[in-house]
Amino acid sequence: MSEEIKLLKGNEAIAYAAIRYGTDGYFGYPITPQSEVLETLMAEMPWETTGMVVLQAESEVAAINMVYGGAATGKRVMTSSSSPGISLKLEGISYLAGADLPCLIVNVMRGGPGLGTIQPSQADYFQTVKGGGHGDYRLITLAPSSVQEMADFVGLGFDLAFKYANPAIILADGIVGQMMEKVVLPPYRARKTEEEIRQENPWAARGKTADRKPNIITSLELDAAMMEENNLRFQAKYKKIEENEVRYEEFQCDDAEYLLIAFGSSARICQKVVELARAEGIKLGLLRPITLWPFPTKAIAAYADKVKGMLSVELNAGQMVEDVRLAVNGKIKVEHYGRLGGIIFTPDEILEALKETIINQ
Repeated sequence: MSEEIKLLKGNEAIAYAAIRYGTDGYFGYPITPQSEVLETLMAEMPWETTGMVVLQAESEVAAINMVYGGAATGKRVMTSSSSPGISLKLEGISYLAGADLPCLIVNVMRGGPGLGTIQPSQADYFQTVKGGGHGDYRLITLAPSSVQEMADFVGLGFDLAFKYANPAIILADGIVGQMMEKVVLPPYRARKTEEEIRQENPWAARGKTADRKPNIITSLELDAAMMEENNLRFQAKYKKIEENEVRYEEFQCDDAEYLLIAFGSSARICQKVVELARAEGIKLGLLRPITLWPFPTKAIAAYADKVKGMLSVELNAGQMVEDVRLAVNGKIKVEHYGRLGGIIFTPDEILEALKETIINQ
């Protein structure tokens, strides 16, 4: 079937794209503000059309371990949740990373800490790009700022996960998950056959036969020297991802004297800030990281030689700003502006913060 245009919520777009990508299985648990992912999959009943398994697990912990089992067989499997639910999944996510297993995770962020609020937030940045779970691991992290990207990043996330044998995560916020926009859904991809899975994923777990030893999938290694070798291999893989998979978007940056750095829904609001600033004669640009990991460090560092200051705009108390400061390495002033508890900033608030913290200092 060909492309199709629909009016969808961001969460719904995730579900439709997962079916069309040829996903083998989804294992999840409802939590606001991402419950429509599971609800839409259940309503569409893809097990009757594509054969995709959709299962509401008994808990977030159960869901991520079902993903672990499916991924170990070479299947394209995914899960979704929101902030506290992702916290419960972190042990399993670390296991997946430690076992070199590809999968797709979706986090539609809400406010915390604790149970917090069901309103939107971007406060899971640290949790996602700094590891979250135990050990030295990384997640390929895609940050959509539109409903179209929610759909597009399902295929991209799976493709990157299988390319590098590593979990990928779509890190959205509650605004992007809940808002509605026109979406062009991709054509259907056929699910992989068992033979295709065996050929493309020779590492996948399967039983022993007379002419083949079983593949064993595990993140456990009791020999310290061997575990160090595993970790060195992981770090080499992460370096390769950093070299090849950085993605970002620039908005009116060519002549910018000041720069906003923002992702997700914050970047959409910041586009209006750029327009307001330029109407006042302030040459402002916006750089939107699309991959939060790998982070566009080199791109931001290059602007440190061109602009007078940067403002990191986030729906949190200041998280991505640390990576922006590391990128510029003290060359220029970098400040943070954010709102907490599910409060959304306005373009005027951001522009005023830029003037107070950067321009007029």
